[in-house]
Amino acid sequence: MFKHIMRAGAVAGLCLLVSGTAIAEVKIRVQTTLPLKADDIAMVKDFTDNVSALTNGEVQFEILPVGAIVSVNDIIDAVDKGLVEAGVAWTHYWSGKHPAAMLFGAPVAGAGVGIDNIAFVSWYMNGGGRELYDQLWDEMGVNVKGLMLQPMGPEALGWFKEPINSMEDFRKYRFRTPPGIPGQTYNDIGVASVAMAGGDILPALEKGVIDAAEWCCPKPDSVFGFQKVLKHYYLQGLHQVVVNGDMYINRDVWNKLTDHQKKAMEVAADASLFRSLSYRIYENGKALKDLTENHGVILHDTPADYFPAYMNAAKATLEKNAAENAFFKKVWDSQRAFAEIAVPFWAGAQTSNAQLGKAFADNQ
Repeated sequence: MFKHIMRAGAVAGLCLLVSGTAIAEVKIRVQTTLPLKADDIAMVKDFTDNVSALTNGEVQFEILPVGAIVSVNDIIDAVDKGLVEAGVAWTHYWSGKHPAAMLFGAPVAGAGVGIDNIAFVSWYMNGGGRELYDQLWDEMGVNVKGLMLQPMGPEALGWFKEPINSMEDFRKYRFRTPPGIPGQTYNDIGVASVAMAGGDILPALEKGVIDAAEWCCPKPDSVFGFQKVLKHYYLQGLHQVVVNGDMYINRDVWNKLTDHQKKAMEVAADASLFRSLSYRIYENGKALKDLTENHGVILHDTPADYFPAYMNAAKATLEKNAAENAFFKKVWDSQRAFAEIAVPFWAGAQTSNAQLGKAFADNQ
């Protein structure tokens, strides 16, 4: 009996030894762009917790706050060089490295073809977007594997000291915008666009460096505390109807993962797309109700002349970049081909949804 037990133990030990060469425990530090209390980090933690669970604890993450290792603008380079194993940001931040980065992180004005964030996820998962996303990193020349995690759109136009009734009013303000093409498009329509990282926005408002700002949506905005300094809020904007938060992993780190660990991360990332969409609908609704009922925030409709001004400028920017960059054109052509099929249906269906919701909301 003792011999049988010893033999079984030896076999088990051999299995562990063999499997130990294939199953590596991995610790991944993730440099973020935000303080850890920011609402955007909630779904990042949801993703990393799921990966750890799916790998039985083999893959563990340490989520680091903004500035812990490098500045926001240096995250993609830090991941590329292996200074940190992974980073979280918005891919349009890297438009300076390649203009097509905008078409994945925040395709300005819905890529000019009527794509909202739900339709974008459809393009990404079913219309060829994922394959183009994987090509982006080679086009950018960075040693990175990207995982798209967190749809956040549509983003609000933003926060203002006083009501704006027209583009003439809007142009009086120094307005915080995201970096890259979405922010540059505001400059193109005469708005003094100032790009800055999220953690700098509130201090800049308090010091008068800027007069108005956008960040995201009611829940993240309320966590930031915009309601403490500004009271006029506009939900409808075009600059980031679609916006997605991503994780970038050093490709050497990625390649060392087992096939199971890679699959766990890919499955958790795809699940995060839909978990984030559902999370934001409810959380933004609760936050908007709290802002307007308990914090004196006044909700306004965006001036009508904003929409044609921004849309026309966005279209010109898209066409210019497509003419100048072959990969940008390839991605934009893919989005347009998808939109020709999907948008007529989805826009019609959304009209019904919007009217249904409005009928309910107007009678509350």
